Amino acid sequence: MRIETSDVVIGVMVVMLGLLGLTAAAHAHDDEMYVFGLALAGFAGAFVIGQIRRHYDRAEAARRALRAEGTAP
Repeated sequence: MRIETSDVVIGVMVVMLGLLGLTAAAHAHDDEMYVFGLALAGFAGAFVIGQIRRHYDRAEAARRALRAEGTAP
């Protein structure tokens, strides 16, 4: 299964957003900005994990379809 270019681009942008959140949390002077930065980093991590899970779910679905057709070993 090939990796979609759009998934890679979105993944890289979300990782950069997560790093921005960690930077904001590290330099925060108040509790609200600290919590926002950590939440942003947490969202980015969950999003990327979801992208990875979706990729492997698609690959598994393709393998199952090939097995159902009888073309896979």
